[in-house]
Amino acid sequence: MIRRIDHIGLVSPSWEEARAILLEKLGFPIADWKGAGETGSYFKPERTMNYFLQVGEGDTVIEIIVPQDTTSGAAKFLAKRGPGLHHIGYAVDDVEEEAERLSAQGLRRVDLGPKAGAAFFYPQDIHGVLTEFVPYRTPGVRVHTPARQA
Repeated sequence: MIRRIDHIGLVSPSWEEARAILLEKLGFPIADWKGAGETGSYFKPERTMNYFLQVGEGDTVIEIIVPQDTTSGAAKFLAKRGPGLHHIGYAVDDVEEEAERLSAQGLRRVDLGPKAGAAFFYPQDIHGVLTEFVPYRTPGVRVHTPARQA
């Protein structure tokens, strides 16, 4: 069962650029409960730094995705389309069950490899939007860890 929108993923060339717009101009605070604050979380499979911002009073966050190289999927997306909407993430009770349901309806799943913990579906199949399923968690529970410190 899809519970709610968990997050909106935005790709950006830098945290500083996204921060200047979303924190300083729009006033979204950092969602420390979701991510790792100003240090960000390193997402190794995609080679990105991710940051989370709170949207209003609810449980939805904005995920800022900053590629750390030029070859990752997010980097290619940024090079082709520029900064902006990358994906919508939905919180679901069971990621595999929901992914199988969509696959059975002919939607194509992005291969993330074993133990991904999430499922993505190609935008061509879902009204032009890359779609992600993530596990539903009780709001306020930390799910990401801080980036490696130098």
